[in-house]
Amino acid sequence: MNVTTSKNALVDALAALGAHVGLATASPGTTSTPANEATGGSYARIATTWGAASGGSRAGSAVIINANAGTYTHGFIASAATGNTMIDNAALSPSIVLNAAGQIVVTPTLTVV
Repeated sequence: MNVTTSKNALVDALAALGAHVGLATASPGTTSTPANEATGGSYARIATTWGAASGGSRAGSAVIINANAGTYTHGFIASAATGNTMIDNAALSPSIVLNAAGQIVVTPTLTVV
């Protein structure tokens, strides 16, 4: 098995764990319980559809997440729309600041390096 094939297999396995995208106002931590998850208004985790693996990466479809005014520093992937189901997270660069309730568009990508 070559390196690219191995990376694609790993990213496929990661994508199979979950497809719900959420937001956090600070680091969500490293456990299945996402700390600092966005709340209020009509916030909800939104499911993405993962594309095919290529070169050790897999892109998801863009999701539109409703969020209250605030600063959002992290996004995360979870296996369900609610509950303690976080799989992994990453810092948003740059952080997203909403001065009033609005929508944030997130296009997730999983990459194995």
